[in-house]
Amino acid sequence: MVPIKKMIATGCLLLTTNGCSSVASHTGADQGYYSGTRANVDMMKSEDTSWAMIPLLAIDLPLSAAMDTLLLPYDYLRSGSDKAAASPKARIQHDEEQNLAASGNPGQGMATSPTSAGL
Repeated sequence: MVPIKKMIATGCLLLTTNGCSSVASHTGADQGYYSGTRANVDMMKSEDTSWAMIPLLAIDLPLSAAMDTLLLPYDYLRSGSDKAAASPKARIQHDEEQNLAASGNPGQGMATSPTSAGL
């Protein structure tokens, strides 16, 4: 019974120490394979990254690589999908364009003249 508890505890520990960059990169649009690992390396190379962030990225790098490896089947299934359709930015821009075309008022979708508001 004790080995089962140790296995459960180890599994929970592994789930809580997953690669943050990998999880964050998989919440948006399809960015290809090993996107979390690439994000870590790109941030470590960037001159805009603060000195305090680099050790955290170094710790997260092998965890993100492991999580990206586990998510390879998911990435493979998403590889044929439309990348722009899954992007939150693309969806918001599309909605804003529709609102502007329908009403001439971006952001709200309603006309701004007082006569149309019933005042």
